[in-house]
Amino acid sequence: MTILRRGLMLVLSSPSGAGKTTLAKMLLATDDALVSSVSVTTRAARSGEVEGRDYFFITPEKYARLIEEDALLEYAAVHDNGYGTPRAFVRDALTEGRDILFDIDWQGAQQLRHNVPQDLVTVFILPPSADELHRRLNNRGSDTPEVIAARLAKAGHEISHWAEYDYVLVNENPEESANALRGILTAERLKRRRQTGLTDFIRNLNL
Repeated sequence: MTILRRGLMLVLSSPSGAGKTTLAKMLLATDDALVSSVSVTTRAARSGEVEGRDYFFITPEKYARLIEEDALLEYAAVHDNGYGTPRAFVRDALTEGRDILFDIDWQGAQQLRHNVPQDLVTVFILPPSADELHRRLNNRGSDTPEVIAARLAKAGHEISHWAEYDYVLVNENPEESANALRGILTAERLKRRRQTGLTDFIRNLNL
């Protein structure tokens, strides 16, 4: 018998190049109960990105209107671009028992913790070393040397927020890191407060 459950919000944060996007894709590929939160952003689409799947690409003017209308559950400026999470999608998914994966920075995580603390599970992803972080950023091939330098300069500030997270994971091996994240998901899904159907289930045991 399936026990009704309220969904949770799994937040992955890291400095650019630590591997959170790769880990997010690995989780989504193997967990049918997990859906990706699709954010709005004011930045231009990168090669291979699809509107509505990776992001909703909007103008700065529309982004400002969404903030004014309180239509974003969280929003932040990252590398001079705006990002935000549509409020209605999250509300409906959690009520229906779906889990939502967020690939956002520490600013967004702070706002989510303020707005929906009971539904939130946060994980900070660290690179195994500074040299490895630099190598991964260079191997992307999609950023200019100036952009890479800016990301490296900002990494220290982003990492300084690690203690605000529920879990911290050093991503040396993506497969091992993905397995660790699956373990976190399993444990968090089983927490009593999220299993909203437990009372009815126990009542129907007829013991």
